Amino acid sequence: MIGTRNLVFEYGDVRVLDEVSLRIDDGEFVVLAGANGSGKTTLVRQFNGLLTPDEGTVTVDGTDVTEDLLSARQRVGMVFQSPRDQFVATTVGTDVAFGPENLGLERTEIDRRVGEALSAVGMDGRGDERIDQLSGGEQERVAIAGALAMEPDHLVLDEPFTGLDEPARQSVLQKLAALRERGTGIVVVTHDLRDVLELSDRVVALVDGQVAVDATPDAVGTALDGIGIRVPAGR
Repeated sequence: MIGTRNLVFEYGDVRVLDEVSLRIDDGEFVVLAGANGSGKTTLVRQFNGLLTPDEGTVTVDGTDVTEDLLSARQRVGMVFQSPRDQFVATTVGTDVAFGPENLGLERTEIDRRVGEALSAVGMDGRGDERIDQLSGGEQERVAIAGALAMEPDHLVLDEPFTGLDEPARQSVLQKLAALRERGTGIVVVTHDLRDVLELSDRVVALVDGQVAVDATPDAVGTALDGIGIRVPAGR
């Protein structure tokens, strides 16, 4: 479980998050929506200690993130908006192995995690391929595999469909649906609900750093109108 309580974060004199209290349960698929600048990315980067709140608390399974960063980063996997920002190696397998290696695991355990993570995203047998020769959708899947190799309880993806063509978008969506079925908690940060609304258990929308909407997809109704979020036609 990820929880925030009265969370405040400021960049200089600008309050980006303003008293955000939120709970995300294990296995829950949450869409975190909002216009650009609403505070979405700033919020999720608190979940595993990439940013530290100015006020309030962030907990993972009841433990304050600031008290156990390693545990938080194992339990909450993060996939950035641009996958290239998180690649640390030249080839697929080496990159996916990086996180488990830094946990000091045995080689057999690292190999198991890498194999299962690549299988989960449909990249079996492609560990020796160069990342810079992959398509955008394939790079996104490798970034997801790198996060999955840490065996997190929650997977957080920041605008995962940016720059992807339709086949790549559908491929990533299929992988997210499969992970959801396996019980992995998923948080997708987006300003466009077209791809993910049907998969979600819950929609949380931010406006000016505050939670403006927190509802099931069926209950969202017109609550998202006028706040810079693209809603599928007919919803």
